[in-house]
Amino acid sequence: MNWGWFEGLLRAVNVYSTAFGRIWLSLVFIFRLLVYLVAAEKVWSDDHKDFDCNTRQPGCTNVCFDHFFPISHIRLWALQLILVTCPSLLVLMHVAYREAKEERLREIQGDNYHRIYPNPGKKRGGLWWTYLLSLVFKASVDLVFLYVFFRLYRNYTLPRVVKCELPPCPNVVDCFISRPTEKNIFTLFMVVTTCVCVVLNLIEATYLIGKR
Repeated sequence: MNWGWFEGLLRAVNVYSTAFGRIWLSLVFIFRLLVYLVAAEKVWSDDHKDFDCNTRQPGCTNVCFDHFFPISHIRLWALQLILVTCPSLLVLMHVAYREAKEERLREIQGDNYHRIYPNPGKKRGGLWWTYLLSLVFKASVDLVFLYVFFRLYRNYTLPRVVKCELPPCPNVVDCFISRPTEKNIFTLFMVVTTCVCVVLNLIEATYLIGKR
């Protein structure tokens, strides 16, 4: 997957962000997106191939893998990154709308043109609400995904061995997860950075409300 457009999006949003927003953007880009692209994808690339069960019963390994990994960590993180950065796109669209409106008025009124938005990127009026709601949405998305990960993978950890007795397995079989320690380390890292991002979103929302 090509994540290059996310980098461009984050750079553009940085222009209209507060100091806390710039810290959040740096955290998302460096500690979440880059770690995901450089390391996490490779760590989970062999999760199905190297998921071994001590049986040769056809279909048993696939059924057990699907039971213990209903949704891959890597796909959940990809969806989380997409959803958490989309609200920033709404802020850019709102600023672009203001600029386009100013341009239309300039063309219509000519020399008598009076600016509605002296600074289209200044967080006033509707843009203030758009920015605030984007912060709430981003924090909510991260909290929801933290809950989903906790429900799917208890305590955010993967055991070294899981026992499976689902059909068509002939009996209780032991299945071994590939590189569980490495995966647990990356999972803990992503959980911690997600929590920090949530705190930054709440601090920035509080700052906006207090400043207003």
